[in-house]
Amino acid sequence: METPRGFRIIPEYLSPAAQAALVETLRGIVAQAPFFRPVMPGNGRPFSVEMTNAGPLGWVSDRAGYRYQPMHPVTGEAWPAIPDSILDAWGDLTGYPSPPECCLINLYRGEKAKMGLHRDADEEDFDAPVLSFSLGDTATFRLGGATRRGPTKAVTLHSGTALILGGDSRMAYHGISKVMPGTSRLLTGGGRLNLTLRRVTKPVPGIESPRKAVP
Repeated sequence: METPRGFRIIPEYLSPAAQAALVETLRGIVAQAPFFRPVMPGNGRPFSVEMTNAGPLGWVSDRAGYRYQPMHPVTGEAWPAIPDSILDAWGDLTGYPSPPECCLINLYRGEKAKMGLHRDADEEDFDAPVLSFSLGDTATFRLGGATRRGPTKAVTLHSGTALILGGDSRMAYHGISKVMPGTSRLLTGGGRLNLTLRRVTKPVPGIESPRKAVP
């Protein structure tokens, strides 16, 4: 299949030292906002990944549906702030003038952990790209097109890789079909972390600064 415009892969964007520092920062985030296992809307089937969030808004899924909300679904506490290093990377890689409002953190652990084909479609602002970072075990990313049943392209994501879904690829179906256990020693206990940065609401002209989102 032809790769849609706006799709970018930046291997080794995060150096080994930057990866280790980010993992340590994420430990603090998870201490404040522990991983939880979401379930599918309606049928309540659990995801094969655990997740948490940082930023003014966090993405959650439960029997009631998919949505963004300002608090952890288990603790009821506000999400921790997005790390400055990740906000800097957003500015460096996307060129989008307003900051992300959600940093979704997915933990893939075990051979059955994966993410089915989906689109990031719960946001108001589709002009903003989606930016993600891979940490830990190598994974196979599947990039599709405008329909779930269309052909997909396999892309290997190693630890430290940055990925951008922008332009024509912003609404493309995508997912993680496989994680290769034991391919990285970055995470204690193994596994893979994926950080996905999204702008959720439309920017408010003249109010927002480049580095701080409106709550």
